[in-house]
Amino acid sequence: MSKPVSVDMNSFEDMVLKSPEPVVVYFCDDDCLPCETFESVFERVAELKDKVRFARVYARDNRRLAEEYRIKSYPTVLFFNDGREVCRRLAGYITYADFRDAVDRLDARECPPPGRNIIHCDVLILGAGPAGLTAAIYAARSRLFTVVVDTGVTGGQVITTYEVENYPGTGDGIRGIDLAENMRRQALGFGARIDDMQEIEEIRLEGAEKYVRTKENDYHAKAVIIATGSEPRRLPVKEEPEFRGRGIHYCATCDGPFYRDADLVVVGGGTSAFEEAVFLTRYARKVTILIRSDSPRAARYYVDDAVRNPRIEIIRNTVIKKVIGEDSVKSIVVENTRTGEVYGMKADGIFVYIGSEPNTKYFRECLNLSDRGYIITDQNMATNIPGVFAAGDVRDKEVRQISTAVGDGTIAGVMVEKYIHSLGY
Repeated sequence: MSKPVSVDMNSFEDMVLKSPEPVVVYFCDDDCLPCETFESVFERVAELKDKVRFARVYARDNRRLAEEYRIKSYPTVLFFNDGREVCRRLAGYITYADFRDAVDRLDARECPPPGRNIIHCDVLILGAGPAGLTAAIYAARSRLFTVVVDTGVTGGQVITTYEVENYPGTGDGIRGIDLAENMRRQALGFGARIDDMQEIEEIRLEGAEKYVRTKENDYHAKAVIIATGSEPRRLPVKEEPEFRGRGIHYCATCDGPFYRDADLVVVGGGTSAFEEAVFLTRYARKVTILIRSDSPRAARYYVDDAVRNPRIEIIRNTVIKKVIGEDSVKSIVVENTRTGEVYGMKADGIFVYIGSEPNTKYFRECLNLSDRGYIITDQNMATNIPGVFAAGDVRDKEVRQISTAVGDGTIAGVMVEKYIHSLGY
């Protein structure tokens, strides 16, 4: 029988790295609900083993040690033998069966090699934009172990918006990156784990246990919330791939500062096009908005703002037919869709806002999608697979704003708790 010991920075080398016996190292935190659940499991398995040492590390008091071993969530269990980590880690909601099996393998010197983390959780959220982060806030606040996975950086498309003026409670406005950071901190504060920059390799949603594999981790969850959002629709000209990032852009906040005193073209008639056109006048000499139709679809406030700006010209019933340049964009050829007139126009850069495409490539074979590829849900954000919900811009709906994404995330976070409790947890 082994009795768990507490280990810190000073004793880690002697107690773990120089131990003649295999060592199970449990990183925990005082304010961690999954840790409270796992504590009894840890002690019970320790009682069954007399040839394995069990060590507990309070990460808050040993941050350098936690950073050295790249601990990103609690609980996390590492396995050591002969001074090196030898088995796959366990993290998150760790069951008795999984832990007992891992310790048995360590004792028998049969554990699989290190390199991948196995993470069990209550709720797995795919996407760390406003919808995903809001869902994480509600799920984690309900004391569900919640993990958020994103293929990019936390925040989604909102971080590319210089200023958000229409989000309630922000007064005169807030930078998109600041709004996203506030949401991220709040989710973390309630105990959610956020893993960004994760390249997804496989997703399995059918069955009682949902599974997502990335290059680094294996995630197992009772329920999944899909909040993968959308990405900008590309400018439909054959030169687009050649000039993407060299004159054709999709983020004014990111790339606008490169065009001081330049002649820019904004393509699109929606709110984003008009909002970003006004933003670009901070740098550009002139901004021309090209609208395919007779009238813009943007909210009247943004249209009026653009009309009042002396640096903005609005041209209706016009589309780009060709982009001309060498190392970068120099000019464009446009066509009047009513008269058929074709003519050239100077353009140092083109910023495109003609809609978006949903990020649903992983779900086409298992979820019901609309004709445009968006995930179909009911009013509770539930999809056709039990335990799988969708929220935000990836969902089939008419209005896609930060506020509607937050609303979707709220509903998904509440309903996922009800779903998990219905399973008897």
